[in-house]
Amino acid sequence: MSKTNVLDTAVVQRRDLMRGGLGIAGALATGAALSRPVFADEAPLGNYPAGTTGSSIFVGLCTPLTGTYAAAGVDERKGFELAMAHLNSGHELIRKISPLTKTGVLGKKVEFDVADSEAKPNVAVQAQSRFISEKKAIMIAGSVSSAVAVASNKLAQREHVIYLPLVSGSNDTTGKDCVRYGFRACHYAYTAAAAIAPELIKAFGKNKKVAYLTPDYTYGHSVTGSMQEFLKPAGWTTITDQVCPLGAPDYSSFLLNIANSGAEVLINVNFGNDAVGSIKQAKQFGILDKMALVMPYLSPFLSKEVGADLMQGVYGTTEFWWTLGDTNPMAKMFVDTFNAKYGYKPEWAAHVAYMQVGLWADAVEHAKTFYPGDVIASYESGRTIQTDLGPVKWRAADHQLIRPVVVTRGKKPSAMKTPDDYFDIVALVPGEGLMQAPDAFGCKLGSVT
Repeated sequence: MSKTNVLDTAVVQRRDLMRGGLGIAGALATGAALSRPVFADEAPLGNYPAGTTGSSIFVGLCTPLTGTYAAAGVDERKGFELAMAHLNSGHELIRKISPLTKTGVLGKKVEFDVADSEAKPNVAVQAQSRFISEKKAIMIAGSVSSAVAVASNKLAQREHVIYLPLVSGSNDTTGKDCVRYGFRACHYAYTAAAAIAPELIKAFGKNKKVAYLTPDYTYGHSVTGSMQEFLKPAGWTTITDQVCPLGAPDYSSFLLNIANSGAEVLINVNFGNDAVGSIKQAKQFGILDKMALVMPYLSPFLSKEVGADLMQGVYGTTEFWWTLGDTNPMAKMFVDTFNAKYGYKPEWAAHVAYMQVGLWADAVEHAKTFYPGDVIASYESGRTIQTDLGPVKWRAADHQLIRPVVVTRGKKPSAMKTPDDYFDIVALVPGEGLMQAPDAFGCKLGSVT
């Protein structure tokens, strides 16, 4: 093990001691507590070293391939697959994100498998547990449901395996349910609301009456709560918040209440097929003829599935939009290579999957080992990383990526230049000014061991 790795491990141990309440003075008082770091090759942790002894390593992706979030899950899988192919071939785009990468990770080929989570936490945990126990996964990834991300966070912490949530909008993922082993790269409820609220106030004015349609789980309540927080100072008042179950087959009763509420704006927090179904039914109820529609956390493929006519003028936020390639060469490279392989422009689930793989490779390559403690220390180092979103870096205190948020507005069908040209980018908002204090949502990362 290199001297750098030994020091990184010691840093992690010292940080753990301080967070455990001992502090530097307490650590010194214990004498031997900091007398020598634990060497990686003397301290098996998670699937290290068992999962790294051969010429290849294994990572597992669990994403919804069926159910209400299937479209985003399939796109997520494609982005992950492309990243793995680029990683193992040493593609130029991966090497721009992870400059130390040559082929594979630390010279080892990365093998992977994909399981269907069905957007159900228990199914996801079972599948990821098999990857960890049977295939000695050194990293696990995947989520569209934040409930899955939170459950997988807990699994990763218990098993001491790095976990990468992909799509997860709940504040809780890097808030009260954060873990030392989890790292989230996508934007989330609080940053989405902070980015879009000024644009909504600019477009529609102050003192608006608002109806919310909120899916009844951690993601939905996070987004609605954050939107209310950022819109309240401008006099936007919640007239009704209709809370609906995930995967609801019918929204009639909720939409009837919204139609009769007197609201001027409908903020629909649903995602995936739930967003598609609720928007189409809202149109049938005449709601979209008298209320502006806002999608604060915009579902991938939404415009393709409901049609540009319903999405014109609709404001939303997204993790990535393909026209970023018009001004960012790395984004253009990602869009072009994805389009060449799959025959369509990538949606943001594919993008965050690709980016997370590149960021993980960068963390491991800088750690110079797969030992989890050193990889975590590498993530937490504050290093600036170049991506197709521009420069980003990880926040050590809660393992949230500091990255910009894309605010979009739906185009009129007549203004679309190509079949994929659904949105204008209204703003690319820098991430650091959008984020809450690291401990605002109760994040306590826990220890490495």
